[in-house]
Amino acid sequence: MKDDVQLDKYDNTWYSAGGFLKRVLWYLVNVVFFGLPIPWPAAIKPSLLRMFGACAGKGVVIKPRVNIKYPWFIKIGANVWIGEGVWIDNIADVKIGDNVCISQGAYLCTGNHDWSKQAFDLIAKPILIEDGVWVGAKAIICPGVRLKSYSVITAGSVMTKNAEPYMVYQGNPATAAKQRNIKN
Repeated sequence: MKDDVQLDKYDNTWYSAGGFLKRVLWYLVNVVFFGLPIPWPAAIKPSLLRMFGACAGKGVVIKPRVNIKYPWFIKIGANVWIGEGVWIDNIADVKIGDNVCISQGAYLCTGNHDWSKQAFDLIAKPILIEDGVWVGAKAIICPGVRLKSYSVITAGSVMTKNAEPYMVYQGNPATAAKQRNIKN
């Protein structure tokens, strides 16, 4: 039928993830230095990201078993914590502000497919995480989402829309639950 999904018509030739050699070299570095549960010295991982085109500020802490698809599409601010098992699936830009915590097992996804199209077209949209945000363990941040300053996405929540500043979001899909009050 003409209205059926036809994956043989899929065409993402418009998308460029970088050269083949660059991607292969990154894959190897990602597996050895980011993917293995080896507690490498803290300065190694941000330095490796910078070598592959990422921006990474001072005080970035990246725990073991983190997967970053393409470092040349990421900017990380200062004093950012990225917890064990985080997957940054960034086929589009991901910008992370200062003093952000991305907890264990969180998934940042910048790509999707247009299920309304026969060819299941690729969709790539950036993710912006502003200063002071906390993304809880196992939370999912979907393509095109902006987490405004000091918002909190609780553990296991699925963020499909933008988060307002100083708000706590929970659930699937995540909705605003209460205001975040930061104390000294």
